[in-house]
Amino acid sequence: MEKKLYTKKSKEQLKKELTQIQFEVTQENATERSFDNEFWNNKEEGIYVDIGSGEPLFTSLDKFDSGCGWPSFTKPVNNDNVKENKDITLGMMRTEVRSFYGDSHLGHVFDDGPRDDGGLRYCINSASLKFIPVNKLKEVGYENYLKLFKKE
Repeated sequence: MEKKLYTKKSKEQLKKELTQIQFEVTQENATERSFDNEFWNNKEEGIYVDIGSGEPLFTSLDKFDSGCGWPSFTKPVNNDNVKENKDITLGMMRTEVRSFYGDSHLGHVFDDGPRDDGGLRYCINSASLKFIPVNKLKEVGYENYLKLFKKE
């Protein structure tokens, strides 16, 4: 995939551009409500990008219904666009997932995903994502991802 330059916007700029829940999730590590978020049940084909920076994070091809009420994915579309950090908040040991360039809090990764697809479950807040349907990829500059959706 072609590399674009993605950058982190200032908190002031993000506060103007994002909704309150989007800002709280991405910049203050909040968690949105399960089963009450935009993409938990989205079945449309496309890619999910960081709401702040636009960097591609996940595809619908790797999305599955984990029953947790948040969008769940087996893997990122590009490992270079996500980073993982140890998270010991709330008295638990978890692995936080953040976007690499935008440094947005996305959610957490767990090892209870589908075994046939690597066993990981990236449990991601919808508020950290922008969804781009396949038919809009070229129009908004993500045409390199179209090949992922070509039927053999």
